[in-house]
Amino acid sequence: MDIEAIRAGKLKHLSGANLEDEDLSGSNLRGVNLAGSNLVGANLSGAKLEGARLEGANLLSAQLMATDLRATLLGANLMQADLTGADLRGSNLRGANLMGAKLTQATFAGAFLSGANLMSVNLKGVDLRGADLRGVNLSGANLQGADLSQADLQGATLSNANLEEADLRGANLTGANLTGANLLCAELEDANLQGVSLVGVCLIGTILAEVTLPPQKIQIPLKIREMELRNAQD
Repeated sequence: MDIEAIRAGKLKHLSGANLEDEDLSGSNLRGVNLAGSNLVGANLSGAKLEGARLEGANLLSAQLMATDLRATLLGANLMQADLTGADLRGSNLRGANLMGAKLTQATFAGAFLSGANLMSVNLKGVDLRGADLRGVNLSGANLQGADLSQADLQGATLSNANLEEADLRGANLTGANLTGANLLCAELEDANLQGVSLVGVCLIGTILAEVTLPPQKIQIPLKIREMELRNAQD
């Protein structure tokens, strides 16, 4: 395998390639087909992967710091990968596994993450504006201060997630599981909470204003200092 040719972006068809532990940092890999490739432990930090195909690729423990990953990562394995500061805006991460990944300062605005596994991942302060998070597993995840405004979280699992000071304005949480979640001082203005169980949810200081709860849209005081919602139907 000609690594220098790969780094220069001269090879565009690398589906199924074995690039385990290779140093591809800073490489120009725009539009390259890496579907099903083995990139376990590879160093792709600072690489340009815009438009690349990485569906089904194995990126276990890969280094992807400050990488342009506006790519197709459908069903990719990103467990334990370091995505610190990575650009994933508009990326297709449907069904991807991101358990244990480092996502500090990563950007997921407008990304497609439906069915992805983000269980117990640290997403503190991460940009997830307008992201498709339908059916995502975010149980136990740290979403403190994360921007989830206008995100689609229909059917997502957020049990025991930390959403303290998270921005959920205009988010669609229809049918989401928020059991035991921490929403301390979160912003939920214009959020859709139909079919959501708020049993055991911490809502102290939460900004709800006007939210959609079954059976109709209701007005709730702007700041809730202490609230216990044991039955959202009442």
